[in-house]
Amino acid sequence: MENCSITHYILVNDYLIIYGIDSHNNNNRYFTIGDNKCQTFAFLPFKRQITVSKVAEVNLELERFKSEQLNEAEISLHLTDNQENELSAHLYDHRGAFASDKEPLGAIIGHEVEIILNIERPYPPLLRRPACPASTKSREALEIHIKELLDLDVIRKVGHNEEVEIITPVIVEWHNEKSRMVRDFRALNTYTVPDRYPIPKFQIALSQISQAVYISTMDLKDFIKM
Repeated sequence: MENCSITHYILVNDYLIIYGIDSHNNNNRYFTIGDNKCQTFAFLPFKRQITVSKVAEVNLELERFKSEQLNEAEISLHLTDNQENELSAHLYDHRGAFASDKEPLGAIIGHEVEIILNIERPYPPLLRRPACPASTKSREALEIHIKELLDLDVIRKVGHNEEVEIITPVIVEWHNEKSRMVRDFRALNTYTVPDRYPIPKFQIALSQISQAVYISTMDLKDFIKM
């Protein structure tokens, strides 16, 4: 019996016999109800056929994109399933413009912001401001922010032979025990030509949000990279 192949098992015990369940290999299986062992019952054969008209195609890359990149996205509950699927597919088609695990700040190329000054060289001393004093706690937080930006290729270290004509101080602001690196551009803004299409004011943006269908946000690091 060690190497024999078994295709069927027949289980028989006293429990099946007491309750009138046919344990023999008959063509018509039956069972009884209660103490009446003479009247037998049987299940009707299931003859319904199920046909598959269409099998939905599954995009494995899209599903992976949704599970990995959109797992923290807050999608409106007012969208239907079709609308949510269309939105996910649209984001997947343009996934190169969004952050990912390998590219945390997106991958937009060719859209660099150019700052045009309204003065010529040599620049005034106001654009070469010294560093602001900071506490030990703020300096430690600043080192963490600088290392993060260096790892993301947002900033780079200036070489010893490079001449730096404009220096803006950096300070660290704290909110709810979280630090944020803030640059003081007030002096630089004085000598900067305003944009032709400036960023709308906060109040105007809030009034336009009520008419928006989709709302997206941009991390501050993305703005620094541009």
